[in-house]
Amino acid sequence: MTESPHIRTEREGEIAVVIFDRPEKRNAFNLAMWQALTATMRRLSADESLRCVVLRGAGSEAFSAGADISAFEAERGTREKEDRYARILHESMQSIRDCIHPTVAMIRGICLGGGAGIATMCDFRVGGEGMRFGITARNLGIWYPYAELDPVVQLAGTAVAAEVFIEGRIFNGREAYEKGLLSRVVPDERVEEEAMALARRIAEGAPLSARFHKRAIIALRGPLPITPEQEAAVNDFVLTEDFQNAFRAFLAKRKPVFRGR
Repeated sequence: MTESPHIRTEREGEIAVVIFDRPEKRNAFNLAMWQALTATMRRLSADESLRCVVLRGAGSEAFSAGADISAFEAERGTREKEDRYARILHESMQSIRDCIHPTVAMIRGICLGGGAGIATMCDFRVGGEGMRFGITARNLGIWYPYAELDPVVQLAGTAVAAEVFIEGRIFNGREAYEKGLLSRVVPDERVEEEAMALARRIAEGAPLSARFHKRAIIALRGPLPITPEQEAAVNDFVLTEDFQNAFRAFLAKRKPVFRGR
C-alpha cells in the first residue's frame, strides 16, 4: 500500500473521516497522495463495521486545490508520465465512487480542479457559503477525462458542465448549490457540524439498505458509451505547447498565452 503523510484517517464510531493534510499547499495532491487516497478508500470500503466515510481538507481554507501544479514537471511532463498519472488519478476517483459506504464531502474554502473532482464523486456534498468551486482546465490547457466530466453532467446538466469546463466559472457555495453541484449549503462556520450530522444520520440507518441504494443510484445512470480510443486521446493535451506553457506560467505567476498548438 502506498503511504503518504498527507492522507490520514480518523474514526468516530461507525464513521471514518479521511483528511487531506497538506494545508501549506491548500491540500493540493501530488502523485503519492492520489495513490494513498486510493489505498485508504479501498481499505475503508472493505471494513464492514463502517457505515459512512467523510472526506475533508485539513484546516478551513481549502477542501483541496486539486493537483499540485509545482509537481507537473516531474510527474506529468511527458505522454508516458501523463498516461501513468491519468491511470492513478482514475483509480483514486473510482475508489471513492466504488466505496460501498455512503460518502460525504465536507467542503470549506477552495475546492478546485481535482478537489472538485473528489467532491463530485461523493454521494453528498456539504459546502459553506464562502467556498469556491471550479475546474481550472481552461487555465492550464488540460483535457478532463470523460469519467470526471460525467459526475458534473449528471449532477448539474450539460449547460452547467459547459460553464464549469469551457467558461471556467468559479462558483461560491450558494451558486454551486443552486446549480446542483452541492447537496446543501450552510454558513461557513456550520459546515463541519452539518456534514457530521449528516454522516451520523446515515450511520444510524440500516447499512445494507444504504449500500443497496448507493449501488442502485449509480447503476441507474448507465454506462458511459466511450471507446478506449476516446479515453486514450484525453491525455494528448500533455503533448501540446499550450499545456507546457500554461503550467509554467502558473508557477511563474504570469498569465499564459494560448496559441492552439
